Amino acid sequence: MVRRLKLNEKTLRDAEPKPGVSYQIFDTDVIGFAARVQASGARTFTIDYRHAGRQRRMTIGRWPEWSVTAARERAKELRRAIDEGQDPLAARDEWRGAPRVTDMIDRYIAEHLPKLAKTNAGDQVSMLKKMVEPAWGNRLVTEITKTDVAKFLDFVAEGRPRPCKAKPNNRARKLQGHKPTPIRANRMGEVLRKMFTLAVDWEWRTDNPAQGFHRRIEHARERFLSPEELTRLAAVLDAAEDQRAAGIIRMCMLTGARVGEVRTARFEQFNLDYAIWSKPASTTKQRKIHRVPISQDVAAIVRLRQQAVPSGNPWLFPGDTVGQPVREIRRFWAKAQKDAGLADVRIHDLRHTFASLLVSGGASLEMIGKLLGHSQMQTTQRYAHLMDSPLRAGVDTVASLLRPRPRLVHDAVQDGADLPKSA
Repeated sequence: MVRRLKLNEKTLRDAEPKPGVSYQIFDTDVIGFAARVQASGARTFTIDYRHAGRQRRMTIGRWPEWSVTAARERAKELRRAIDEGQDPLAARDEWRGAPRVTDMIDRYIAEHLPKLAKTNAGDQVSMLKKMVEPAWGNRLVTEITKTDVAKFLDFVAEGRPRPCKAKPNNRARKLQGHKPTPIRANRMGEVLRKMFTLAVDWEWRTDNPAQGFHRRIEHARERFLSPEELTRLAAVLDAAEDQRAAGIIRMCMLTGARVGEVRTARFEQFNLDYAIWSKPASTTKQRKIHRVPISQDVAAIVRLRQQAVPSGNPWLFPGDTVGQPVREIRRFWAKAQKDAGLADVRIHDLRHTFASLLVSGGASLEMIGKLLGHSQMQTTQRYAHLMDSPLRAGVDTVASLLRPRPRLVHDAVQDGADLPKSA
């Protein structure tokens, strides 16, 4: 016989467990609401109902974590949903099986990142695993809102304390204050936008909360080496003991290539008869084969490397590890900076300098973009302002033609006429 009582705290405390079996005490107020007493002595609140002809039982919670009053109120809410034709147990199972942000991150890493360059992919994995997953990992993909994205990017833009790298002893390093990282927030926003776009394609949600995120103002670094600085750097490279690393820097200066492209260059990529360097898609940022003409100076560097590198080694600049190219030249560059007096210059600034010299030589933005391997024209537009120099020269030429000549000025003074104003 079904036991029905007015459930209260005393009823739950007095209910005696039965060895080997569990039983229910149904409430007299809410249909289907009951307290289940386990053989172990545990007590849980449940609600029994029928949906589409099926008998269903849903657990509300454990006693005493859930009081009788709270459990009864929850049972009333469920009862109203049941009477409206809903199946709360199926809805909860669907919620539990719904993809969470952790699932979205894992799928994004597995399916999308292999299409990107290794460095870019590694950077995105770091951002997602170290920042996004701790913040949102257990939340449902459908729960993330535009407000969540905005607050998270604000947090990223604030930066975080970091150790002072000026201290030589790691154990003695002290934490500095927060260093704002607005550009990092922009990169994070782009990653989130792409990831949620894919989530829409996967039918995990219907909209993209990161679409149109607030982009912080970025001031592109513009450091170009002057002819005097280039001369000093060239002298330092000529005098360097490590001519392998010096050759890498020279090729960056002469081709405008990224240091990673030069560092991993192979002899087979160079056609010295036609003076062409064919960079494979695996080494370029745009993930496409990039063929560029090279100067005779670059061809001379390649020929010198052919003489210096043992026969059978494919790398233009082989590293200390057998079968691998040079891994890094940061120490060499730090010394070269110091010797040449270029403390604020990065290796990547040699690429910008190469572009600025092309502009000075009359090259168009389209030509510069092709030589540098830019996949988007807006990337090349950063050098557009350098083209003001030819325009300014043209304006000065016009001004020189309109200036009054000395003889005309003398005649005007003799005639008592007003002097013409300088253009």
